[in-house]
Amino acid sequence: QVQLVESGGGLVQAGGSLRLSCAASGRTFSNYVMGWFRQAPGKEREFVASIARSGSLTYYADSVKGRFTISRDYAKNTLYLQMDSLKPDDTAVYYCAAGSTWPTVGSDYWGQGTQVTVSS
Repeated sequence: QVQLVESGGGLVQAGGSLRLSCAASGRTFSNYVMGWFRQAPGKEREFVASIARSGSLTYYADSVKGRFTISRDYAKNTLYLQMDSLKPDDTAVYYCAAGSTWPTVGSDYWGQGTQVTVSS
């Protein structure tokens, strides 16, 4: 079992930045491909970004490429998503996930989500 707890969401104006965190506990953090997904109201959950077990590879959805950066800290067992140049279309609940499939994560475990709201 892996427990995932997201934090860092909030309300921000368009063009602003937020950094999301996902604290992992339970099984070894480095054993998992980690990723971020999001779900906007009335829409299906969609992939945002993922990072390999080693941290050496990252993969992004086209909609966030160049604006978002995923990273992981093995000492803190924490996954991050730095979000810059935010747009109203980025408004969603953001979920952290852990899995065994690259680059789609193949999410075995999910966090509870954190709300990100971008105002125009």
